[in-house]
Amino acid sequence: MSRRFSRRVFFGAATATLVSPAVLRAAEPMKIRCSLDTAPSHPRNQAIVDYFEKLNKASNGAIVGEVFHSGQLFADLNVSKALLQGQVEMAAPGAWVLTGLVPDCDMVQLPYFYGQSAEVTHKATDGKPGAHVGQQVTAKLKTHMLGPWIDLGYQNWYSTKTPLSHFSDLKGLKIRSPGGAGISWRIKFAGGIANTTAWPNVPLALSQGTFDAFVSTDESCNSAKLWEAGVKYSYADHQFMGQYMPQIGNATWAKLAPAQQKLMTDLWAEHIEGYRKNAAASQLNGRKVMEQNGVKFTDPSADELATTRKAMMGDIDALIKDAKLSPEVVKLVKEAIG
Repeated sequence: MSRRFSRRVFFGAATATLVSPAVLRAAEPMKIRCSLDTAPSHPRNQAIVDYFEKLNKASNGAIVGEVFHSGQLFADLNVSKALLQGQVEMAAPGAWVLTGLVPDCDMVQLPYFYGQSAEVTHKATDGKPGAHVGQQVTAKLKTHMLGPWIDLGYQNWYSTKTPLSHFSDLKGLKIRSPGGAGISWRIKFAGGIANTTAWPNVPLALSQGTFDAFVSTDESCNSAKLWEAGVKYSYADHQFMGQYMPQIGNATWAKLAPAQQKLMTDLWAEHIEGYRKNAAASQLNGRKVMEQNGVKFTDPSADELATTRKAMMGDIDALIKDAKLSPEVVKLVKEAIG
């Protein structure tokens, strides 16, 4: 009796020894690191932090995300290479920093979007033009697009010493660009001199006078407290709606079960509108805080915007050539926004 019991105990223990590592491995959650170069208070960071919290809960802890803020892992200018090489599982770079890989990412630089509402941009980026661009990006980076792009907000001009009351005030200034041939074209069109600087380096560069002005958004300036680096003026012409492309590396995506992949995409689609609304609210608050800290804003009239947009349309062929935009994406944009 005791001998049979001992054999059963031994056999059970041996089986447990054989099974336990596999059971433990199966219980380990999928960990997804997301690299962002903006501060934790930034709407992009807040969106992905919230998404990861919801994902962790919805997956019962099977998928765990971690956001690395403020360029702790990579600046956006370098994160595409990190994605491609598998050095990070997820990122959401701005479309403007991907133009070196996929020139059509610069489609929102077309004058059709200048001074227009966010809804006009969404018609394009959520529609066929955005799908066309997204397919090129994911093929180049070997990634999977999580879903609709995250709004950053309207891109405007900001300066330190030169008051910005009119578009013509930009002439002759050294102007920081976040990247992309399209923004460089606009800076050149305004008569400025383009300077590309990674966002984490902007405060120091501003305080050192590396450039006189730059292109960004109200909340980006607010989250970085750029009035402390000398920002005093803004020309709020809503050049274009900046957006981030949320992507996961194919190697990571392939490790997820089909049901988990569906959960991730469905969850993102369910909450993207909320994230966009939060981004818009953050931009309004960002401007309010900047005004409280002495930054003077100029809002051009609809007529001024229309005049500048018309002038830009006259140089659209130069933009298309400089940005290397494909005839197909230009055609898709025209069809999408009428």
